[in-house]
Amino acid sequence: MNSAATALEPAGQSTELPKVVVVGTGGTIHSVGKSSLDIVRYGENKTMYDVTELLANVTETALVTQPVPIPYKTVGSPSIGPETWVELVDVITEAVKEHQPAGVVVTHGTASLEETAYFLNLTLHVDVPVVVVGSQRPISGISTDGAVNLVNALRVAADPGSAGMGVMVLLNDEIHSAREVAKTSTLRMQTFRTRDFGVLGHADADKISFYRQPVRKRAPETEFTVKTGDKLPRIDISYSYAGDDGTAIDAFVAAGAKGIISAGFAPGGATDGEREAFNRAADAGVQVMISTRVGSGRVVEAEGGRPKSSIPADNLTPQKARILLMLALSSTSDPAEIRRIFATY
Repeated sequence: MNSAATALEPAGQSTELPKVVVVGTGGTIHSVGKSSLDIVRYGENKTMYDVTELLANVTETALVTQPVPIPYKTVGSPSIGPETWVELVDVITEAVKEHQPAGVVVTHGTASLEETAYFLNLTLHVDVPVVVVGSQRPISGISTDGAVNLVNALRVAADPGSAGMGVMVLLNDEIHSAREVAKTSTLRMQTFRTRDFGVLGHADADKISFYRQPVRKRAPETEFTVKTGDKLPRIDISYSYAGDDGTAIDAFVAAGAKGIISAGFAPGGATDGEREAFNRAADAGVQVMISTRVGSGRVVEAEGGRPKSSIPADNLTPQKARILLMLALSSTSDPAEIRRIFATY
């Protein structure tokens, strides 16, 4: 592999550069506004480049790698969910088999980016680095972050130091673990943060620098397998607020939820009405997991005040606890096994 792929500078002929598959799903990084100043309401223009057009508009991508576009979707990330996730696993797997790349980049809208990245981190079994990238401003916008984010994602995917890191997220020159990262701001460039542990490393102009490695089990060495057409169990999230009487929890059970994540008060509390509703859910065979709404810190084991049969979700955010419970309940309903899974991933 040509080490020039890790630096932001032209390096020889394109045939010397590492090949990186780029799977396009859409989002802000694909979006085209009405003008260069249209950086907030660009969605009203209803125009997105597909991934081939995106790469053609960011010509610098060909200076650091040989990008191989794989058009998949061009949608906003609120339109991406479990059905797309399982398809995306197959799309990436087949692309790696066909093209034998040094790495894979997935372009994605930022709204649900962290969820797609974590699902891939739990279910992908490819032996090359995978980087999920998005942007806060459309590719057509003044001072767009989309172009440099895309170039840096390609560099990270091709870098030998990315091996063993699991699925990563790249924005704002920062490399994050898919398990730990969360979007924290509506509009700021530094929106993606790993609150408890910090970044894995940086995509600087001269090289890719890593400073730590994830500890929890991650792609490709995981126990979960999915394929297109698989239907994952319904898992819902109940968000705690003062005076919550549990109405939403009862509605989730009635809708067929197999599990419910409590986005509870820190460090894992719930109102009396919620606890009563969670207990009714547990009696109906629904698995209850306890997370919190604050976005940082572990939920510890505790007896007092917790719903019956509930299990703490460790330090996973509610949206990520939902994903792990989906996969856990696809293979087991044993509470001891679910505890093991949440302690492992």
